Amino acid sequence: MTPRTRPGAAALAVVLLTTATGCAAADRSTAGQGRPPEHPVAPGAASAPAPFTLVASGDVLPHDSIIRQAAVDAGGAGYDFRPMFSGVRSVVSSADLAICHMETVYGEQGGPYTGYPAFKSPPEIAVALKETGYDSCSTASNHTLDDGAGGLRRTLDALDKAGVRHAGSARTAEEAARPTLLRAGGATVAQLAYTYDTNGYPLPEGQPWAVNLIDEQKILSDARAARKAGADVVVVSVHWGTEWQSAPDKRQLTLGRTLTASRTGDRPDIDLVIGTHAHVPQAYEKVNGTWIVYGMGDQIAGDMINYEGAHDRRGNEGTLARFTFTPPAAGGGRWQVTKAEFVPQYFDTARGRVVNLNEAIGKGELRYTEPRDAIRDVVLSRGAAQEGLTMAD
Repeated sequence: MTPRTRPGAAALAVVLLTTATGCAAADRSTAGQGRPPEHPVAPGAASAPAPFTLVASGDVLPHDSIIRQAAVDAGGAGYDFRPMFSGVRSVVSSADLAICHMETVYGEQGGPYTGYPAFKSPPEIAVALKETGYDSCSTASNHTLDDGAGGLRRTLDALDKAGVRHAGSARTAEEAARPTLLRAGGATVAQLAYTYDTNGYPLPEGQPWAVNLIDEQKILSDARAARKAGADVVVVSVHWGTEWQSAPDKRQLTLGRTLTASRTGDRPDIDLVIGTHAHVPQAYEKVNGTWIVYGMGDQIAGDMINYEGAHDRRGNEGTLARFTFTPPAAGGGRWQVTKAEFVPQYFDTARGRVVNLNEAIGKGELRYTEPRDAIRDVVLSRGAAQEGLTMAD
């Protein structure tokens, strides 16, 4: 089993740093692409904006055991993380836009690679993320500076090479100042990302913009700047909360209310909030008319040990969040979430694979019924079913 205890982390998790970083600039030239349109419109033809589906998932956290499994899956020739994700590939790749959370940084090609407490992961993960169908990843976490500015740079370089966009950390001030813009359906989607801390590692000297730290005024300023840069939908990824706590903590609830209440004109400044870090699934909730996923749990992780020193299955439970956005009737209006779903998932450490739980249960693998039901109960614990959230296959 891979130790996952972080002494003192529970107290640290609710401390939000307010280090000032550069404001996002209005620059549409960096807009990337999600899925390409299936039916391109002929030149000169009028067309209404198309709806789109967005899928998001939790922490990708390669412990030592995960690295060893990737070596086995590669047959002794490097590392292959693609089989680990195969169980959710159909859900991820079928979305118009798919967002992951890359919690750790990458080591040098060829290693050495390390797990907890200071992670250096094989860069081959980036290829697996791309081939699973992910378009972009949040990269702001408490582990972003585990290997200093070098690890941060290697991670973003590898994601770039694989064709995966990213938000939350940056190699230059100019990069930090640009919102990550992605195309999905008929919309331009901005992804912004922030973390509560970097485990005490200081920001690199002269690089206060290297990692986005949670500050509500900066988040709102960045969201408004993303709108000005052309974003129809603004998604905020936040690495927050208290580890091993299924219920959102006071700071999550307070910040969530503040972010979803902010408006400019007739539109909210933020259209979706998706959370990571707690290592256990947390509730979904609609607040001020906007969906918040307090915590999606871990997607990839080794056997997890809680603060009592016991193996805790919840550390391998998670969800895929799936939201369908529909364009407004008139230009300048809000893109509405017209369908909200979650897919329960589990990383089976004995198999070394992510499991789509409903799909597995449908095939007769009834041993997964208990974790599936536990995930469902937590996700719906704050009334999300009454707001239309459903559990999907």
